[in-house]
Amino acid sequence: MPDVPGGFVASVPDVPDVPEIIELLAAHQAAAHGSSSVDPDMVASNVAGVGSWTRRQTLVRDADGAAVAWTVVHDRAAGRTVVEVAVRPEAPDDLAASLFDWASAEARTMMRVRGLKVTQLDSGAYAEDRRQQRWLSEAGFGLARTWLQMSRPVTAADADLPVPREGVAVRRIGLHDDGTPVAADLQAVHLVLEESFADHFNSYRESFPEFVQRLREDPGHRWNHWWLAEVESDGRWLPGGAVVGTVLPPDSSGAPGSYIDYIGVHRRSRGRGVAKALLRTVIRDALDTGCNRVGLEVDADSPTGADGLYTSMGWATSYKTQSWHRDLH
Repeated sequence: MPDVPGGFVASVPDVPDVPEIIELLAAHQAAAHGSSSVDPDMVASNVAGVGSWTRRQTLVRDADGAAVAWTVVHDRAAGRTVVEVAVRPEAPDDLAASLFDWASAEARTMMRVRGLKVTQLDSGAYAEDRRQQRWLSEAGFGLARTWLQMSRPVTAADADLPVPREGVAVRRIGLHDDGTPVAADLQAVHLVLEESFADHFNSYRESFPEFVQRLREDPGHRWNHWWLAEVESDGRWLPGGAVVGTVLPPDSSGAPGSYIDYIGVHRRSRGRGVAKALLRTVIRDALDTGCNRVGLEVDADSPTGADGLYTSMGWATSYKTQSWHRDLH
């Protein structure tokens, strides 16, 4: 457990703590950028569900027993460790500092178990959250990237979106009769995404088992939200792009949303309208399934100009976030 300041007590959270953690996160987000959007199922999964299997975490309470901070260290992949520190706005700075110290120690243990000599710590902040940014800087992190969190409404007019160009086809990954995915299609999606992002910021090789396990930890995961784009080349149809999506929880209107976790186009298929074909497929699927929005995240400095494509297709930036990195030895 972290060496927290006097008057605070740290423990490993469990199922009964989930409601308080949800409320704590909402307060943290509201203070950070003026609104909150906490997924209760995600919190429950990370505390004591499938998501907890790859995470170490601690919950801090004050002298009155109120939850004031939650810290999670996620063994995301070989050489990549995600650190999340959420603290109530009234909590003191030295509490946050002790939690970042604890997170670094836990990440170092994960690194050594994997037999590595270095791992990248990946944490984040809302673009307006000067307090979190200061804590990150004091903990040895540096600002690495800014991300646009974008959303697009889904309307009846989306039923008439154009179909893919000739020589391009989009389909869901294949499923067996029991609902499990066809291995070859899963492997094709992973390979396409690995190749697609090879020239992007902070790209690294995530193993196939790490990739699948991590995505399945999301409560919104659905196999029917995985799509493959195939392109015709010399009479053969080859994987040319892919999307992995999830289902977003209902918003204030009661309607669920769709979210694009990953979209990639293989370099050999660029310039053939593959990205638009994939995006239109997701939008039409959202319309058919009663979703009222499609969300995604894009690098503000994307070398492919993806943000311009999304804007041209109806997406708008809701808010901005930042990635902060530190190499841990």
